[in-house]
Amino acid sequence: MTFKRLLPPLLLIAIALLYAVQFVDFSIPPFEDAAMLMRYAQHLAQGHGIVWNIGEHPVDGATDFLFMVVSAAFIKLGLTVGQSVRGLGFAAHLLTILIVYWTNRRVNNASVLFSFLSGLYLAVGIGLSYVAAYFGTPFFALAAASTWTFGLLLIQKEDSPFWLSLAFALSGLVTGLIRPEGVILASLMLLAVVVMRGLKKSVSIITTFVSVFLILGGAYFIWRWNYFGYPLPNPFYKKGGSALHWDSFNGSLLNTLRLCLPMVVAFILGFRSRETTKLTLAYLIPILGFASAFILISDEMNYGARFQYALVPIALMSWAPLVDRFRFSWPDQLSARERSVHFIALIFLSASLIYYSWFQNCFLTSYQQTCTTAYERDGRFEMGKLLAEYRGKGYVIATTEAGLIPYYSGWDAIDVWGLNDQFIAHNELTVEYIDKYKPEIIMFHDYYSPLVPPKLTEANLAQKWFGMTIKLKEYAEANDYVLAAVFGDSPYDTHYYYVRKDFADSKRLIEQISTMKNYYYPTTGKKSINYAGIPKP
Repeated sequence: MTFKRLLPPLLLIAIALLYAVQFVDFSIPPFEDAAMLMRYAQHLAQGHGIVWNIGEHPVDGATDFLFMVVSAAFIKLGLTVGQSVRGLGFAAHLLTILIVYWTNRRVNNASVLFSFLSGLYLAVGIGLSYVAAYFGTPFFALAAASTWTFGLLLIQKEDSPFWLSLAFALSGLVTGLIRPEGVILASLMLLAVVVMRGLKKSVSIITTFVSVFLILGGAYFIWRWNYFGYPLPNPFYKKGGSALHWDSFNGSLLNTLRLCLPMVVAFILGFRSRETTKLTLAYLIPILGFASAFILISDEMNYGARFQYALVPIALMSWAPLVDRFRFSWPDQLSARERSVHFIALIFLSASLIYYSWFQNCFLTSYQQTCTTAYERDGRFEMGKLLAEYRGKGYVIATTEAGLIPYYSGWDAIDVWGLNDQFIAHNELTVEYIDKYKPEIIMFHDYYSPLVPPKLTEANLAQKWFGMTIKLKEYAEANDYVLAAVFGDSPYDTHYYYVRKDFADSKRLIEQISTMKNYYYPTTGKKSINYAGIPKP
């Protein structure tokens, strides 16, 4: 009996491992945005604190706070940065698969088939694509899944023990420590529990939850405000602002629908009676509420709908009770032909779920060319390795591309967009701020080139990104920088590289950058053309 119980989860893990070996490319470098967190984790592990540039004031640009801290701990134990980040993500993905299966089987009392298919949907989905790209998304999804499991147990147990309420609150707190929006998700889960149990029966649960968040969460909040100087993560000030982002809201709902589409039928069936309608509405609270919360920030950096991915295990652990009366069982006294037909139908159902889940890998990036390759070769990765030769010389790069180049070069970097710079996030980029650093290299991405000059109209300059790059361009030209390269496979989408003239390695760097042959443009993977030509020293 024990072996029979262990067989489905073991089979799920085996399938996930086989899928990883056969279909996931772990040879790729980090995705641009993932490299930012890796820089923070590396600096923390080296004992410099949570800083963007060593020796400067701490800055919370790594919004996956607890994931960054745990990654740094494993780096400190001897793992490389890549091994730590990917290892945590991989382990979290496998554990989440087990939680989805166990919760459906033991908490929801779903059939082995439904529980297995739920785990299978997660096993062959996009979770490992996040791991391959070095994102900590599965780590956040694991915490969310754990919190929801405790929430489901609280819904079922009228006389719930204190330890269960405490576990729910602590797991919710961990979810919030991993990513700040985890606080919203955990609070929505609490609301779902209260809706199902009723307010009177939820007083102790609410008290425990609020106490944990006020005492432990409050202590963390005070510490982080004192440590970083601001109460919220730095990117929030840049991506949030004071406006509502309706495009993010629409995108978030569509992402959630796409990722969870096979479970939608179950939620529709949930409205068939008054009893199941209440359960359906309660289960929809964390799903729709969390998806709607992204109206507060812009949608940039949302690789593969990673901001909404935590809702996938939640939906997978919620659908089975909504179709309880439709539980699968073999009819009695089936003929051989009937058994064959049922078996074939089951195979096709499973295959359809597997294919749909895998198919989400086709939507990881907007410029993705194939479902098997999320992003192409990236010249920023090669540039970072080239600049690493000059590491430790105190050189500074001012760049809009704050991922691969700063991480692999090891240079001090000004993130001119402000996600990793507190001054810029709160005050915007100024000429005086650039001049304070006098960067050796100025690099930026925009949609013009020497062949297609920028149009300096009032409307264009009002666009924050365009206005920022023009400010960088004008600063470089006013301060006698050399335009070493304008890389792109089209003159309408390029990476500019300006190099200052008056430092020891300037001539050599100008030569190396201007003659670089392996700068592949990230959106197409094609070899770039240097539209600047070869500049004179």
